[in-house]
Amino acid sequence: MTSETLGTKTTSGTQAGDQAHPLADDLAHLLFEGARRDRTHGVWRTAISGRAFAYRPGLSAAERTALSYDRLRLVNDRLDDPLRFAADPHRLAALHEWIGPVDGGLTTLASIHYNLFLGSLVDHDQGDRDLSAFSSLRNTGTFLCTELEHGNDVAAMETVAVFDRTSGGFHLHTPTPGAQKFMPNTTLTGGPKTAVVAARLVVDGEDRGVFLFLTPLSDETGHLPGVTVRRLPERTGTPVDHALTSFDHVWLPREALLEAEHGRLAPDGTLTSNLGNKRKRFLRSINRVTMGKLCMSAGTLGMARAALAIAVRHAHSRLIAGPRAAERIPVAAHRSHHSRLLDGLATAYAMTFLHRTVVNRFAAHTEEDREEVERLAAIAKGWITWQARTITTECRERCGAQGLFPANGISELPGNIEGGITAEGDNLVIWVKAASEMVFGHDPRPPQAPPADADLTDLVFLRGLLARVEAIWQQRARTALREGPSGDPVGRWNTTSEAALEMVSAHAQLQAANAFARASERPTDPRTRRLLRNLCRLFLLRHLRAHTGDLLAEGHLSPDHVRSLPKARDALITELAPQMTTLADAFDFPPEMLSRIPIAGGGTVEPLEPTE
Repeated sequence: MTSETLGTKTTSGTQAGDQAHPLADDLAHLLFEGARRDRTHGVWRTAISGRAFAYRPGLSAAERTALSYDRLRLVNDRLDDPLRFAADPHRLAALHEWIGPVDGGLTTLASIHYNLFLGSLVDHDQGDRDLSAFSSLRNTGTFLCTELEHGNDVAAMETVAVFDRTSGGFHLHTPTPGAQKFMPNTTLTGGPKTAVVAARLVVDGEDRGVFLFLTPLSDETGHLPGVTVRRLPERTGTPVDHALTSFDHVWLPREALLEAEHGRLAPDGTLTSNLGNKRKRFLRSINRVTMGKLCMSAGTLGMARAALAIAVRHAHSRLIAGPRAAERIPVAAHRSHHSRLLDGLATAYAMTFLHRTVVNRFAAHTEEDREEVERLAAIAKGWITWQARTITTECRERCGAQGLFPANGISELPGNIEGGITAEGDNLVIWVKAASEMVFGHDPRPPQAPPADADLTDLVFLRGLLARVEAIWQQRARTALREGPSGDPVGRWNTTSEAALEMVSAHAQLQAANAFARASERPTDPRTRRLLRNLCRLFLLRHLRAHTGDLLAEGHLSPDHVRSLPKARDALITELAPQMTTLADAFDFPPEMLSRIPIAGGGTVEPLEPTE
């Protein structure tokens, strides 16, 4: 698709493809993992620069869904070994960062096929199972866990796989309408499909817990006998072929059961496991959901960075009346405009460095720290996806009416982020779980009291304040839990939850700030270090602003600190404003991609057809 097709009209300002500032190169090297940059990110950056990933106007929902499947095959063509790729957290997350901004539907399909489906197969015993149809995408994989009446309480799911002693296989069945699998991409769009289905293993009438079963759904002629698929209405965001799926006593062979140390079934029906209860076995079976949280946060992180890159470029090319007669100035000149974009940039950098930290920890986790890392991934997913929604919404507004057109690359991002907020664990629900664990099971360890002359330019002091915010809310949550109504567990948690969730929010912000501060010490160029430290200070001051009353009341801030905070923030914005383009260019989106977005190249959307 050419720029003429989109009606691009060039004006003055920063153009897609301009030579990047050396500082931007330095920042990009840091943002995209340095030595791993080419292997982990380069292939996907190159992929989205191609015309196959360009926005295509005028497509129906069905056509857009089919296009996402076509693009999934283009992604697969770039993989040397899809099974090894599915086992690599760094490369898997990086894929989602880059495809997120160009195709939300593709992001969903890739997460399901590579992480939930192939990843589950890789994580269980493979035996003699032939996976070539899935690694070549002759057959697309999907994942069926959530049920119509069992969303966040999937442990209560009703789908059963009954062990058949005669054949040695299983009968997969949906016993009630509420047990239909909800929202998997199981239609015939995209070709033949196979699912990994979560179901209760029933042996001689006894429930042995939830396990995963490899289940063919369709072939070239249609859905297989016993498999019923009903397409759901179109939902918010880029369309995907979501459906309700049910099974009517579908027979599966013995090898359909995905086994590992957490559960193996002997021919005589005896189950052996290294875990002590059904819940732990279930959580281990669907362990790929944790990596899914990292994929969802990666996709929305990429969307937030893209929105900022576009909005910053538009802010410098969009000219408005200046203070003098006949003078034209960029809208970026106004503090009311660029301060909001700088806040978004600071948060996006913090999101990126936090995500890198969590992926590194997940890739290196052991059984000893598994629970802690899984909790951190859940907290990061909630915080990153919520921040991404805020950033993309702000960027859309900063682009005015031009931001409403899909061709300008922003308008569909908030809707796509909504999917990430809900997928792989609804944000609020996974934060409530984290909060319940952290009220007494976490030690925030705030630092010693700061020196009397500490000021708001000291990163260590600012991070210490945020640590104290976390400790304050933890103490309030503990007090509320102890003083809650006895004999009423729900009532006690209700009195505790607000303070506990504030604690989790402060914890997420602190982890992001710590990751940001560590990253700001790595550059060798003092200009890059200064720029990153100032951006980190802006991030901290923004998030501390809401807590000055508590910090003042507890003696962690003085009245002078509170009075000087707005001035300190304003000074940072003044220094950072001239570097706004450099900070956005460091997101390293390919010039070919940006040149296809009218407002990213100083243009505007015009009619697709000549006007009379």
